[in-house]
Amino acid sequence: MRYFVTGATGFIGKRLVKALLARRGATVYFLVRPGSEGKVAGLLADWGTTKARAIAVTGDLTAKKLGVSAEDIKSLKGSIDAVYHLAAVYDLSADEESQIRVNVEGTRNMVEFAKAIDAKHVHHVSSIAAAGLYEGVFREDMFEEAEGLDHPYFATKHESEKIVRKECKVPWTVYRPAMVVGDSATGEMDKIDGPYYFFKLIQRMRQILPPWFPSVGLEGGRVNIVPVDFVVKALDHISHAKADNAGKCFHLVDPMGYRVGDVLDIFSKAAHAPKMNVFVNAALLGFIPKSVKKGLMALAPVRRIRAAVMKDLALPEDILTFVNYPTRFDCRETTAALKGSGIECPNLHDYAWRLWDYWERHLDPDLFIDRSLKGTVGGKVVLVTGGSSGIGLAAAMKFAEAGAVTIICARGEDKLAEAVKEIQAHAGKDAKVFSYSVDIANEADCAAFVQTLETEHGGVDFLINNAGRSIRRAIESSYDRFHDFQRTMDLNYFGCLRVTMGLLPGMVKKRKGHVVNISSIGVLTNAPRFSAYVASKAALDAWTRCASSEFADQGITFTTINMPLVRTPMIAPTKIYQNVPTLSPEEAADMIAQACIAKPVRIATRLGITGELLHAAAPRIAQIVMNTSFRMFPDSDAAKGEKGDKPRLSPEAIAMQQMMRGIHF
Repeated sequence: MRYFVTGATGFIGKRLVKALLARRGATVYFLVRPGSEGKVAGLLADWGTTKARAIAVTGDLTAKKLGVSAEDIKSLKGSIDAVYHLAAVYDLSADEESQIRVNVEGTRNMVEFAKAIDAKHVHHVSSIAAAGLYEGVFREDMFEEAEGLDHPYFATKHESEKIVRKECKVPWTVYRPAMVVGDSATGEMDKIDGPYYFFKLIQRMRQILPPWFPSVGLEGGRVNIVPVDFVVKALDHISHAKADNAGKCFHLVDPMGYRVGDVLDIFSKAAHAPKMNVFVNAALLGFIPKSVKKGLMALAPVRRIRAAVMKDLALPEDILTFVNYPTRFDCRETTAALKGSGIECPNLHDYAWRLWDYWERHLDPDLFIDRSLKGTVGGKVVLVTGGSSGIGLAAAMKFAEAGAVTIICARGEDKLAEAVKEIQAHAGKDAKVFSYSVDIANEADCAAFVQTLETEHGGVDFLINNAGRSIRRAIESSYDRFHDFQRTMDLNYFGCLRVTMGLLPGMVKKRKGHVVNISSIGVLTNAPRFSAYVASKAALDAWTRCASSEFADQGITFTTINMPLVRTPMIAPTKIYQNVPTLSPEEAADMIAQACIAKPVRIATRLGITGELLHAAAPRIAQIVMNTSFRMFPDSDAAKGEKGDKPRLSPEAIAMQQMMRGIHF
């Protein structure tokens, strides 16, 4: 048998050619575009064959008779048993012009070519999209009944099939595959399409919520999904059947069919994401008058929110149009043709995990984004306040190692000099590290520092507001220590604002910049004994939320890190912390690095988020819990003004400490 295949380099085409070559004595001619001949060697290797059995024919799908030379047409004339036409645009988001050029004109050129070479049969691979948005069951013998063909993808798939039906003088057979996904055995897929568009949403749900957490899913119409290996096997078998299938159409679909909500739930299970227990029917959106929808979309904020959500979840603009897909597909002709062959569409439940696994390993868009710290800050100017020790020093080491122009500031010149030596010893002597002695709690000192940054470094690209002080002392022990609250606020809140507001004009001018504010888990849990510290950080958090809204359209972003307890010199006086799980400065620096790379609005631990939710949902219970911990963990000797070497923990405190091991305050 001798075959001619268009679209042989495509996802389905490559597999079909391999199946055809598996037949004894088969020779396959396949169309390649001018300039793509260099890919032939790779295709032959994939197919495990030689150029004697798989022969490339140069041509152009959009040209008359496929752009095949008269000499090649002459040599092929009368020798081709079957033409398989698979070349097409399979993309909802493709522009209308390209879809018409490839799907419609390309099919017409194929029909002319098949007649010119006197092919014995044409096998046209169409799509269930040829039915448009038909309400009800669309049978294999239906065509003219198609409805809702306004979308260019539906319209061009319908028109291309019409050309075969009306204009093809060679016996023809049409095949309408459903939504084609990856291989059911390997999960292999070549692009993100169909249900894959929702994988990012499922992945985000898994990252935020535990698997047991009940979630709300979207219910809609029925979607039909088939794996590529089933499509190829069915197409190969039916096209070689002894029965006369000329003029027939076969639906290569899953006889089951699934509702949109079922599909989302199946893939959520495959991803170990929360199970969708409650479904909202998307059909309810149809009750909203078009005038209301149009009016809402006329509002710039609504358009921006919609665009941001769609971009964040990697969803195409048209995807929501097809959530309520109304068509179901009959496949009795296909079932009869495959009877006794052992070929059947596998159950989606059985191979969904393979599709998910392959997507997450090979197709997830995040895999192709440079998520390294070097790719983010290399060559950029990064300022770390409080960079002479602890978290700041550990973060500065990471930035310098990643190739950033690293600036650290603190009050002590000696400690800064030692810090610079440590950073350069870690990152290399060629690392660009600068240090400035400044008290950011002092208005004049801070203003001069900001001016120096603008003059000497052209401002900064990343600002890490890390400088701060912490006081662990009960309010009842602070009645005569109002200065504790004042000096904590001067540094933790006003000091950060002085630096940030001084540098913001330069960021606005460049329309880029990222600010990372080191806050505390105590802001989320309302930690007792930290009223001065938590209040100052809460003020900074509130200011950041306001600022992020004001600068959202100017290229400036903010991240708040509700940092858990970290082993730094700041907590050293409180000996009781020696018995409590804490982060290392290096682990805290990793959180800062992630804040610069991903630029999330907030980074917080699960314990912190749990505390925040508890305070919101059951504030009285939250108060009891925190009061219990307040009485369980007394003031430190340092807070009392006493000296002591050993931390004193009650049995209850030790038990709680063991329960929370690995969870950081």
